[in-house]
Amino acid sequence: MTSRKFFVGVEAVLEELDRMSDTETCSEASFDSVREAAYNVGEDPDFDVASSGEESQPASQPRTSNQDTCSASTTSTPQTSMTPTHSAGDSVRPKTCSKQYRGRSRSVKGTKRPANVMSESSGTERWYDCSEEDEAPALPHFLPKRIPGPQLVMDRIYSPLQLFQLFFTVSAMDTIVKNTNSFARMRSEAGKRFVWLPLKVQELYSYIGLVIYMGLLGAKNIIDYWSGKEIYRLPFPKSVMSRSRFQAISWNIHLCDPENDVENARKRGTPAYDKLFKIKPLYTDIVTACKTYFHPDRQLAVDERMVASKARIGIKQYIKDKPTKWGYKLFVLADSACGYTWNFFVYEGKSSLATGKGLSYDSVMQLLDLSLLGGGYQLFMDNFYTSPCLFMDLLAKKTLACGTVRTNRQGFPKMKANDLSRRDPRGTIRWLRDGKLLFLKWMDTREVTMCSTMHKAYGGETVLRRVKNPDGSWEMRKIPIPVAVKDYNKYMGGVDLSDALIGYYNVLHKTTKWYKTFFFHFGDIAVVNSFILHQHLSRAQNKSPLSQKEFREKLVSELAAVSSTSAAQDPPASHASEPPASTSHAPDLPASATTASEPCCPEYFGSDARSGRRVCALCKLSGLKVKTSVYCTKCSVPLCLVASRNCFRKWHTDGHTQTK
Repeated sequence: MTSRKFFVGVEAVLEELDRMSDTETCSEASFDSVREAAYNVGEDPDFDVASSGEESQPASQPRTSNQDTCSASTTSTPQTSMTPTHSAGDSVRPKTCSKQYRGRSRSVKGTKRPANVMSESSGTERWYDCSEEDEAPALPHFLPKRIPGPQLVMDRIYSPLQLFQLFFTVSAMDTIVKNTNSFARMRSEAGKRFVWLPLKVQELYSYIGLVIYMGLLGAKNIIDYWSGKEIYRLPFPKSVMSRSRFQAISWNIHLCDPENDVENARKRGTPAYDKLFKIKPLYTDIVTACKTYFHPDRQLAVDERMVASKARIGIKQYIKDKPTKWGYKLFVLADSACGYTWNFFVYEGKSSLATGKGLSYDSVMQLLDLSLLGGGYQLFMDNFYTSPCLFMDLLAKKTLACGTVRTNRQGFPKMKANDLSRRDPRGTIRWLRDGKLLFLKWMDTREVTMCSTMHKAYGGETVLRRVKNPDGSWEMRKIPIPVAVKDYNKYMGGVDLSDALIGYYNVLHKTTKWYKTFFFHFGDIAVVNSFILHQHLSRAQNKSPLSQKEFREKLVSELAAVSSTSAAQDPPASHASEPPASTSHAPDLPASATTASEPCCPEYFGSDARSGRRVCALCKLSGLKVKTSVYCTKCSVPLCLVASRNCFRKWHTDGHTQTK
């Protein structure tokens, strides 16, 4: 019995110590200054500022407003680090006394935390509703490096071809032509049997024109565009180039240098291996041109895009929730208002992102070129990218952000007091603030969670929704909506708008070569961005812009009829104030593509007069199908050159060109 009473006494002592640690103040011996001893009598020298007889309302009490839309809370909770203050993020927390306990560690309320890390709920923190007013944050001024909009001569008339050549420049096309000819020669030396004529810049433009035309007028198979069947019988493709020539270019199109490509392939499995080497020449030119000739407005959208493909390569992904489930992921930064693709990059695997803060963090930082953009921009993103760490780092760079957020993200508040429940009606709002980070929960058809550094919790905005009455009937009713949700719905669709413009007349062809898939997609980006530039220029000149269909039709006609002289006579001009160092300027033809550099000369397709015969271009205009083994080296058209029929001479004396 004595032993039993002894242990009961020990338990009573321990319980008494616990109660003392929670209720009693620390002894004066634990303080080394008069300032710290003030806490013993309930004074706080950091917060209790003496004033001349005035009784100010403590900052811990949130102001109540918006009584017309939300009912006020029935309880009042003291202000904590998660609740609103008059200077969010700059408040000073009072010092507290801590004791050492044997056996287990105890967390001390009021311990200082890192600014970008959210602590667990201490039990006194809670979510606030819309009846408790939040203070709007101070936003940095919008200071773009250039005037938003097209970086072109605004009073000048640009044709669709000239706008397209801002992205597919003649210098870039000349590189593709050189690499394609080298790749075709390499394949021919390897034993591949096909007829190949040296490709030229103007012929590649015509090829791209046919590709865009096929997006306007879809057929089941490529060969149907040249079919002689009555239900097809399309004269335009035949007037541009033959089916065999189109297929030969499609088989051999190559963006990078074949020899350097072989060297890069030998580095596979090492850090020096470049997964995107095959598309780098055109890839870098397109990205640079997108940044050079347009400066976005304040609101930007960050999102990912899937380029459909089932080719066997490591950078291909499968995402079950996407409309395009198999393909390559592109991270895109677009202007929220018009959908202009300002920057993008191809995701090549986690090994390419080495900052250690996560894929979503790295992708946003890689998309933003703040040295060229400027400050004060507002980014909108979905829950794949949103994180408190990212938002605080962006805010340090004077860039604001807003987006949906996953509740399991590190830094998202975990407290449950006054939390949103599934039974709450539509329009119910819960919010709290941690420094300059605002966290929101809003009940719509389901719970919506948001994070923002640019909004206040609620400003009285409403939205119409179908709400069920107590009698079970449905009616339209105005319900509260946070301004963060409203702005997100308004500005998040920039990338979706770009995707929609591409999807209307997609030029993507099925191919087993992944780099050809990107070639077609880069063509889509160039056409859509050119069309958006055309819209801005037309409105600046008080003209009605063409529809996208009309723009593409005119572009196809100009690409099919492009010649070296037309591209050199009237190059587009730009007045970009601060273009990047690697900017591709307005297109200029190389000397090798000018008319004066090469005369018209006859040449055989093959090694003798019996190989590589094609239908004579002049005879085809007369409705005849006479094959010849001779072609003009400059005009790149087959022409008869025999004693009884000299189509070669007649073609040039009658004033024909290679585009007729």
